[in-house]
Amino acid sequence: PLFNGENFSSWEQKGGKAKYRIDKGEIAGSAVSGTPNSFLCTKKQYGNFILEYEFKAEHPMNSGVQIRSQAFAEAKEIDLGNGKTRKVPQGRVHGYQVEIDPNKPQRMWIGGVYDEARRGWLFPGLRGGDKEKFTKQGKVLYKVKDWNRIRVEARGDHIRTWLNGELRADFKDELTTKGFIGLQVHGIGNKKELIGATIRWRNIRIKGLD
Repeated sequence: PLFNGENFSSWEQKGGKAKYRIDKGEIAGSAVSGTPNSFLCTKKQYGNFILEYEFKAEHPMNSGVQIRSQAFAEAKEIDLGNGKTRKVPQGRVHGYQVEIDPNKPQRMWIGGVYDEARRGWLFPGLRGGDKEKFTKQGKVLYKVKDWNRIRVEARGDHIRTWLNGELRADFKDELTTKGFIGLQVHGIGNKKELIGATIRWRNIRIKGLD
């Protein structure tokens, strides 16, 4: 278990000020206005692993789970490869994110991988994947306002994800090999209708492969 069901002793919040609480042994993250993306992050870092968890988006809001992610104590310029660089602000969480995006029902790229604060969509996107097929599959697999199961395998440069038992993302990328895991509550700007919108996680488990 990555979460003990009782307290956040092995976790710390980074980024925005969304509200995280423990409810019936589950982690519930609720959106607040006027704050950027928020992340409840493990204090420990992980490299090669199998990560499994269940999530339920009670409202159509954007979210996700960061893997192999980082946040620097000071602003830093990072090398993205192919001669490209990007300056990451102090404290900005960045890295691979296994997406949850029921707020875009025309897309449903849940289980896809987005490179937070760096390069954008990796799968489908920079590292492959047919966007049309990925959308069709997501619409079939995703259970609206119900529990959904995600599995993530990170082995060296190979990253794969599954949604409710079916393979979603499958690609190779070597930009980051180790980092924390973080539960995201996306910023909502000043959209009053999304204040308090909640996403839940449960049965968060990890198996190290190092």
